[in-house]
Amino acid sequence: MSYTEGVFNDKNRIKRWLQRQRLLTAIAAAAREKASVRLVLDFGSGSGELCKLLVHEYPNATIICYEPCSDLLAEAKHELQGVPRIEFYAAFSDLPTASVDVLFCLEVFEHIPVKARGNALNQIDQLVKHGSEVIFGVPVEVGLPALYKGLFRMSRRFGAFDARPLNVLRAVLGFPPKDRPLGMLPPDIEVHHEHLGFDHRIFRQHVAERFSLIKACASPFGLLGTWFNPEAYFIVMQRDCREL
Repeated sequence: MSYTEGVFNDKNRIKRWLQRQRLLTAIAAAAREKASVRLVLDFGSGSGELCKLLVHEYPNATIICYEPCSDLLAEAKHELQGVPRIEFYAAFSDLPTASVDVLFCLEVFEHIPVKARGNALNQIDQLVKHGSEVIFGVPVEVGLPALYKGLFRMSRRFGAFDARPLNVLRAVLGFPPKDRPLGMLPPDIEVHHEHLGFDHRIFRQHVAERFSLIKACASPFGLLGTWFNPEAYFIVMQRDCREL
């Protein structure tokens, strides 16, 4: 099953709606005047679903689809075939540095091992230019969201790491399991496949150590915050840029 089929075309209509909403919320969180933006980068594009929207939201911008996983990049190229103003990159070393006006990084860091998190944040810092926005989107995997996500996962794959009652209970109580399984994506990328065990609260601390945190919000029902919503967003700028 492709990433698009398993995530954005899931048979569950609520999951499909939530996945769509998390992209729309991220785009809405960007404050830059869209017509003035010239370069947008989707860091960890997956199958390119966000890039489809970015092309329309930023009419004067080149959209960079950066995906180091070879299988996902191939899927993105297929999904985005014929879409204008898209550039594809597999290697960080090939990306233009200090050039990006708006950078989106959605549902990426929950897959990155903590030992590699600092390097990934450094890479993002190198890509954006002075005054640029970075929009991080990560799943909420503690508290009430961990409960309804855990029940959904147990209904589909009971006994898997993210569908074990004890692991789900620990996450609901605010102490998610730290012994997260590691896997590999081609060509040689070490990742956590499951979201369970990721803690957006710790990630927020790490982001705030590297960047200036401008805004935090949640999706799809912003007023209810992360105590209820499945997705958290952190909009940041480089340390010397205090205001949008």
